[in-house]
Amino acid sequence: MGRSVSIAVLTAALVFGAGILAPLRMSLSATAQQKAETTEVKIDNFSFGPATLTVPVGTTIVWTNRDDIPHTVVSTDGVFKSKVLDTDEKFSFTFSKAGTYPYFCSIHPKMTGKVIVQ
Repeated sequence: MGRSVSIAVLTAALVFGAGILAPLRMSLSATAQQKAETTEVKIDNFSFGPATLTVPVGTTIVWTNRDDIPHTVVSTDGVFKSKVLDTDEKFSFTFSKAGTYPYFCSIHPKMTGKVIVQ
């Protein structure tokens, strides 16, 4: 009888422990996936595409210049600023805070875009 009680107690402890740890594992997994998310923006024909993006906190945006002329990616509030990007060069920035981030090309100021981070 003592042995069957011990097995029952051990089984209950394992089931209870798994119930506690499962949400923690899912939370850590979701956090890792969120931080690993990357989204692409193409710079082509004097425009950013897509012009407006909505992404979760922790997302990295990668801008790639597909135009034959140089462009930049500059946040209007000074949060990020690329160097001059020649054809096929890239610039990336990871958004760690929620908010709205308008940006433009400093060489061609009519080129604008916006990242909304939730």
